[in-house]
Amino acid sequence: MCLDIAFYSALELIDEYFPNLVHDGEIDFDLETSVHFFAIGHKKYPIITFEDNHYHRRLFEWGIIAEYMNTPEKVKMLRRSMVNARSEKILNDKKSFWHRIRKKRCLIPVTGIYEHREIKGWKNKVPYHVCMKGRKLFCVPGLYHYNQFVPSDPETGEVRGMFTMVTRMGNEVMRNIHNSGDNAYRMPLFLPKELELKWLDPNLTDEDIASILSFEIPSDQLDYYPVFSIRGKTPRPDQVPKNQRFEYQNLPPLGNDDGQLQKSLF
Repeated sequence: MCLDIAFYSALELIDEYFPNLVHDGEIDFDLETSVHFFAIGHKKYPIITFEDNHYHRRLFEWGIIAEYMNTPEKVKMLRRSMVNARSEKILNDKKSFWHRIRKKRCLIPVTGIYEHREIKGWKNKVPYHVCMKGRKLFCVPGLYHYNQFVPSDPETGEVRGMFTMVTRMGNEVMRNIHNSGDNAYRMPLFLPKELELKWLDPNLTDEDIASILSFEIPSDQLDYYPVFSIRGKTPRPDQVPKNQRFEYQNLPPLGNDDGQLQKSLF
């Protein structure tokens, strides 16, 4: 499960990426804190849709509330599982919620994502920052949903838009980084730009969608390096941003997770 993303540049990058982008409402987006954006907070994040022959930038909540989550208890228990959509479920499981909303496609602009690596003998997992080589901005495919039965957005009075991020089985690098947990060995659906934009084409057939979902980014097209704790409250000892490389003592190379015992840094 991918729960951590980063956007640490100017919003103008999104405008440059999408020609004739329509801004649906002004966005009060804190770029300083968005160097790490955590899914479980279900906060608002700018996503891109394509409607009426235009790209639209909208501020949606990360984590979908489906109609069957019809009590506060169900929302609290189940929404966490709705921040990611397994690519295998979108077409192959016709009973799944993801199959039902497969035509509601969006893109999630990021400058990077974070994933955690477990090392034997280490008290804490090591977070890694991962991005696409040579790209200041890239987009992860997602799906979006409007739930008419969820209370309206208190700020706008509109029905709240929500989104999920599409994930797939990881390539070699991402399997070695995301190497533990219930959703181990998975990664976001990283795509070249032409397939990102194709994802928003409203005329895609299921065969077209399947072709995009089957794409596996080669490991050599990703940049990755360890960073300091991104979820903890302990500040970095070197006082630099969370997305910057952090040098761990005795960090074993990827693929070798038999590390020496380490005291907690976080």
